[in-house]
Amino acid sequence: MAEPRRPGPGLDPQARAWTLAAAAACLLPLLLQLPGPLAVGLAVVSAAVGALSWWRRLPAPLRLVLSLALIAVVLVNARFSLGRDTGCALLAAMLALKPMELATLRDARSLLGFALFAPFATFLLDQGPVSLVLGLGAAVLALAAMLRLAELESGETVALRPRERLRRVGAMLAIGLPLALAAFWLFPRMATPLWGVPERTITRTGLSDTMRPGDWVDMLVDDRPALRVTFDGAAPPTSEMYWRGPVLWDYDGREWSGSRWFSALPAATVEHGPRRYSYELEVEPTERRMLVALELPLGVPDGVRQGYDHTLSTRRPLTSVTRWRMSSAAPTTFDVGLRPMLRQAALRLPDGFNPRTVALARQWRAEAGEGAQADAAIANRALEWIRAEFGYTLSTPLLGRHAVDEFLFEQQQGFCEHFSSAFVVLMRGAGVPSRVVTGYVGGYRNPFGDYWIVRNSDAHAWAEVWLPGRGWVRVDPTAAVAPERIYDTVADRASRSPGGLQALAPMFDMGDWMRRGWNDLVLGFDAERQQRMLQALGGDDLGSRQLVLLFALVAGLALAGMLWMVARGERERDPVLRAWHRLGARYARLGLARQRHETATDWAARVVALRPASAPLLALSARFSDWRYAPAQDEARGLLRDLRAHRP
Repeated sequence: MAEPRRPGPGLDPQARAWTLAAAAACLLPLLLQLPGPLAVGLAVVSAAVGALSWWRRLPAPLRLVLSLALIAVVLVNARFSLGRDTGCALLAAMLALKPMELATLRDARSLLGFALFAPFATFLLDQGPVSLVLGLGAAVLALAAMLRLAELESGETVALRPRERLRRVGAMLAIGLPLALAAFWLFPRMATPLWGVPERTITRTGLSDTMRPGDWVDMLVDDRPALRVTFDGAAPPTSEMYWRGPVLWDYDGREWSGSRWFSALPAATVEHGPRRYSYELEVEPTERRMLVALELPLGVPDGVRQGYDHTLSTRRPLTSVTRWRMSSAAPTTFDVGLRPMLRQAALRLPDGFNPRTVALARQWRAEAGEGAQADAAIANRALEWIRAEFGYTLSTPLLGRHAVDEFLFEQQQGFCEHFSSAFVVLMRGAGVPSRVVTGYVGGYRNPFGDYWIVRNSDAHAWAEVWLPGRGWVRVDPTAAVAPERIYDTVADRASRSPGGLQALAPMFDMGDWMRRGWNDLVLGFDAERQQRMLQALGGDDLGSRQLVLLFALVAGLALAGMLWMVARGERERDPVLRAWHRLGARYARLGLARQRHETATDWAARVVALRPASAPLLALSARFSDWRYAPAQDEARGLLRDLRAHRP
């Protein structure tokens, strides 16, 4: 049976409401970064526990059972893997249950102190402006709740109005703002972090080094940006915007995967075409190490490795927004001298899978003969078959053991994963070296800011075949589908969305432009940007020691200003006493200050004797004396209003 709640000393309904509201506000930004079902469940638990805390305090055994149950739910959701998202989810679960212990002022302070960890934990998962705004709002409410707890502890009889309480919190934040800005702009930025954070256990939507046909449906309907690209000059046509990512060589009959040992080989020789494009790539966090580039990069930036097949990988996981300067040009030849070992890897097929496809491929080889022209003819024959009989749709059933056979001879409808996988299996069966390439295709030019947005829904898979004299050549079998047989696409689904959402497209463009500005001005403020800012202000290239001294000087000045403002703002905490002192200060400016030995009524009598027009002061002083020794809540509000309104 639940034990009655023990209302600790001084904890009134208003203080409880402020405390619960602040705890909920701190929990909100963290919940928004957790998986949907888990976030909804924790929100329901938090609301139920908060409502129950007004009525009963649960016994300790039941609180323990609930805590263990929520911990188990979080661990199951994380597949019993530990990472920073798991840790943040456990923090959210414990914060959702913490109001069960809310009974006294000490409990309220403990809850608020614990709740403030949640906004900071949010930044381990997301550093966007929405998280910052929600975190600041939560901090404001938490400080306002602490201010109410301080009022109760000091025994003040008149509670501040919510607007006044929030105004005081705003003043406190304003006092600390100069120090925060000094820390952001002047604290020495390190080129590499001094410490790392655990990786996520549940990775974000995005490309990976594996592909199983049919598994990309969720990514193809995800409109969140994956890349933002700014070209230095003219951009290539969207039909040529192939953002090349992981190259997949190995096929086990169901799943394609990359070969890790290829990354240790030197990059294959490439001859680039004359048209070159320079651009800056802004990559959203993926928690992975894979990087894409416009086909094909002329070089790699610092911190990036390039494998034999020109797959790019970063030295550290992409846990935050990163920027990369690159140049690319389409290849004219790509690894013309294919080594036998690599040729064998590009022809390997698993035994016992897709017999009809292999048989058809061998038939085509027998009919085409041998040689470079024959290999190209086989590839073109496959494209003609797709153009004549196949359709494009996102609505596809799961395929069985012989997935390629079912797709080519029965289903004949699918999307890029199905087409690229089946095409490569068909080519390998015919003796044409081939591989699957994944990445993105196309993009959307944002008129606000003149940059290109590549979304997760632009994810694409295509093929590369090796032809004598040319090397690896890009072949996109999905693009061969006849327009009249394109049925269910991402664009079709978007067109079926409510018309109001389509009308809001300019607003979404503006929002993404603002997010890009946030990434540039805040998240992209690194050591190089810091030096450029100081040089623009007239400073030379400062080393770490000079930066530390400059920061210490500015921070010292900010702290001195904070201390002066705090000392200047030190005043009586009770609003009635503060209003009485202000009234006395108004009369003091007229030479009628109250003497230390005078009571309130004696001073009022002396003032009225000298200034008869101030006769209302007699009644005010009498009311003040009565309130001072027998305070009443109702009388205090009226007295406070009249004290503030009185003028000599």
